[in-house]
Amino acid sequence: MQTLTLSNQTHCLEDQPVISVRNLNHYFGQGSLKKQALFDISLDIYPGEIVLMTGPSGSGKTTLLTLICGLRSPQEGSLQLLNQELLGANQEQLIQARRKIGYIFQAHNLLKSLTALQNVQMSLQLHANISPTERYERATQMLEAVGLGDRIHYYPTGLSGGQKQRVAIARALVSHPRVVLADEPTAALDSKSGRDVVNLMQKLAKEQGCTILMVTHDNRILDVADRIIYMEDGVLVSNDKGKNE
Repeated sequence: MQTLTLSNQTHCLEDQPVISVRNLNHYFGQGSLKKQALFDISLDIYPGEIVLMTGPSGSGKTTLLTLICGLRSPQEGSLQLLNQELLGANQEQLIQARRKIGYIFQAHNLLKSLTALQNVQMSLQLHANISPTERYERATQMLEAVGLGDRIHYYPTGLSGGQKQRVAIARALVSHPRVVLADEPTAALDSKSGRDVVNLMQKLAKEQGCTILMVTHDNRILDVADRIIYMEDGVLVSNDKGKNE
């Protein structure tokens, strides 16, 4: 069987990518103010990969990430997430797509009025088949897994920046998503906290068998990637840089 090797991972060509983008274009504005932000993006990301997306500010990285996670609607081309085509999807279909992924924001986006445990449980409330008791148990276990078992009843104001980001990771992973998208998760952290957070994401993702696509400017964490893709001026310049190359 013919195979395609990406970094230190090997994928059968018959494998289905969890993210598949073809000839994707995106625009902002209307009429004379219309400006193209993404140009003919084509990209496949496979199960279990950790892929980092880098490039200058304004290069289209976050725009692409928000399209993949269903926060924006694709305009031209094809974008499939977990075999679901998002081009032409209605609002309900986009919401259903978002429920299948985990998302980690740069600013962690925790609700200040909720404890760490309650913030993580919120992610499970989207799943009607999970009982309140199971939500509590799973959220507690995930917070223990990220090293916050003694902080589950703390509010965000009582947590450090690194601890808040650990809560955000727990929230993203507690529902065992097949895909986790992260937008600059280490940007507000010092070097040690940033490294700890990324190592934790890598460990938990590998244990759960999920795929990570992370936007980053942090050159200190590039070694965790199976593949690095580079964007500039809305164009995917390179998508085949493995960490062992």
